[in-house]
Amino acid sequence: MDSIYLIIVIVLLGLAALDLVVGVANDAVNFLNSSIGSKVAPLWVIFTVASLGVLIGSMFSSGMMEIARSGVFYPEKFTFPAIMMLFLAVMLTDVVLLDLFNTFGLPTSTTVSLVFELLGAAVAVALFSLWTTGSGENLGDYINSGKALAIIGGIFISIAIAFVVGSIIMYISRLIFSFNYGKMFKYLGALWGGIALTSITYFAIFKGLKGSILVTPEMLSYLEYNMGTALLYTFLGWTLLMALLQHLFRVKILKVIVLAGTAALAMAFAGNDLVNFIGVFLAGFDSFQIAQGVAASGGDIQTLHMGRLSEPVIAKTGWLLGAGVIMVLALWLSKKSRSVTETEVNLARKGEGVERFSSSPLSRSLVRGSLNFSKSMGKIMPAQVKSFLESRFEPVELENKASFDLIRASINLTISALLISLGTSLKLPLSTTYVTFMVAMGSSLADRAWGRESAVYRINGVLTVVAGWLLTALVAFTASFAVGLFLVWGGKIAIAIMVILVILILFKSDRLHTKRKSKELQHQQILSNEVQLVTSSNEEVRLLLDKTLTTYKRVVDGLESENRKVARKAMTEANELYIKFKDKRDYEVVPTLESIQVNALELEQEYVQLVDYSYEITKSLKAISEATFQYIDNNHSAFSKEQINDLRVVFKNLSDVYTSYSNMDISGDYSNFDQVTAMRETIIELNSKMTKRQIKRVKENESSTRNSILFLNLVNESKIITLQSSNLMKSHRNFKEQYAKSVAGRDPKKLIMDVTLN
Repeated sequence: MDSIYLIIVIVLLGLAALDLVVGVANDAVNFLNSSIGSKVAPLWVIFTVASLGVLIGSMFSSGMMEIARSGVFYPEKFTFPAIMMLFLAVMLTDVVLLDLFNTFGLPTSTTVSLVFELLGAAVAVALFSLWTTGSGENLGDYINSGKALAIIGGIFISIAIAFVVGSIIMYISRLIFSFNYGKMFKYLGALWGGIALTSITYFAIFKGLKGSILVTPEMLSYLEYNMGTALLYTFLGWTLLMALLQHLFRVKILKVIVLAGTAALAMAFAGNDLVNFIGVFLAGFDSFQIAQGVAASGGDIQTLHMGRLSEPVIAKTGWLLGAGVIMVLALWLSKKSRSVTETEVNLARKGEGVERFSSSPLSRSLVRGSLNFSKSMGKIMPAQVKSFLESRFEPVELENKASFDLIRASINLTISALLISLGTSLKLPLSTTYVTFMVAMGSSLADRAWGRESAVYRINGVLTVVAGWLLTALVAFTASFAVGLFLVWGGKIAIAIMVILVILILFKSDRLHTKRKSKELQHQQILSNEVQLVTSSNEEVRLLLDKTLTTYKRVVDGLESENRKVARKAMTEANELYIKFKDKRDYEVVPTLESIQVNALELEQEYVQLVDYSYEITKSLKAISEATFQYIDNNHSAFSKEQINDLRVVFKNLSDVYTSYSNMDISGDYSNFDQVTAMRETIIELNSKMTKRQIKRVKENESSTRNSILFLNLVNESKIITLQSSNLMKSHRNFKEQYAKSVAGRDPKKLIMDVTLN
């Protein structure tokens, strides 16, 4: 047997391990979002509970392994070489596709991805076989398209039903308990716990154990025929236990419900979705073993058809346990799993804050329509009813700054479990990701988590995620089709190219994810006390002054030497600086002012001005650098020596101002601050002279149109930088003086402790 097939099996094994990692990163949101969002327990407790569920679920892996072998194509129509290429194309595509979704923090369906990757690769390999063999068969003889169509239908059904049911149940539950649910839960808590845990138990048994290697068909059949009785006894048992825990042992049973639901969903994920990650590898490994047996008996594996893959299969416990261990490690270590979870929690959270998504015309129209409908209902609704409804939705401060309370978390888990169980019993092709996400979004809408300050962004976020789902099938099919066609056409060389390409893509996506998370962390920075405020502001001002001089010098050097690399470097630095201070102004200032507890109005006013002046400087710096790079990149005429000298004089004066102020800042002696004002007037006067000289050059036709436009823009933006720099320095001096006044007379030990802690 050609060694290439052993290499393919080894590559499939490596890709399966990677797929487990990226798959967990994507699907962890299904069972983690309610626990993390409600902060039901410390993170390590949540992850421990989820890990136990994953390990148990991997041992209960269902009989869904056939989907990778014969779910969407007929294996008896494919030869051994063809089917190995098919499986390799699927795994290469799946790893990259899921990793890209994880990189941008967007949850998608691993089931839909797998099915359409299998379909795309099978179509590619089948078409290639038809073209090269001339067998006279058609594509329909190779492909089982009914499965794919059923899943597409399931997508639309599950999205709509989950959102509507989640909204309705959440609204009714909030009317019953309100946000201040302590008193009402004292009487109804045990009953609520019994209903929730019975639903979760039903989900865990019916969805998690069906097809398990540890549960016999007879046992499952008995449970199905006696399910009503079993559920009744389960409900009574759980209700009694919850009553004892709540009233006798004073246990917060909502936490028990949420953690139990987390474990159940984690178990179901591992038990049912494991096929999405290792099913293709196991199918390829079994194909390799079948071919080995045929080759050993003298058969021709090139013409061997793989009809034996249609036979029922039960995966070996060792493979399942190994996959479970990898999933647990990925759960604890994968940063991308946190990103996907954060997306859902961020969209579902209660209250305002930094929004990940922008608004769109559609989201704005939906919010506008909802507001108009709400106003119309308010006019016809009796005042007493309106007052009652408002009282039930009156918000309270959540413990530990949680994104939502335990009532909503328990509803998310219970409704998700019920809907997935119902869909399974009706043999509907549901996606656990779609159901859990849309239940969470529906409950957050009904819970009035989407206020007028955030609704357009949250709705657009949901629309973005749903659009990604609808594109998943198309992208998975198209990408897998292209990869499959390339592999069967290019053979060994194509395999090597694709493996290298996948490694490069994964490396690039990891860097992109790190960069995106770094930017998000900058958005989330909130200064909570005076020490942090002063320390951060001082560092930012010094950084800005230093970067402004560096970037301005690069602009002048780039123009003088017509060096694209230098100009590009200046543009990159200016853009980064602009984004930094734009984000600081948009995402830090107001939350910081809200969080600072001390009464330091004058200090806070100077802080706001510091940020505004810094932003204006970076905006002008960005305009200068971008215009310069475009000018050089378009190969326009070089600046004259006189023009460069003018710009260097501006830089020299600006540098002198910055250096003078830097010395004052370091020494704390601002007695010579008048020098800053005088230098500012000198530069402004110089800018006026430069403008006149440029006008003279234009009159004498010594300068082209584009050359003149750029030079005048540089002069004007330099003037703005000068004025705003002077304002910044003055405000920074006042800022430090105000802080000195505010700490005068305070306990020095307390101040030192604040500095040490921060």
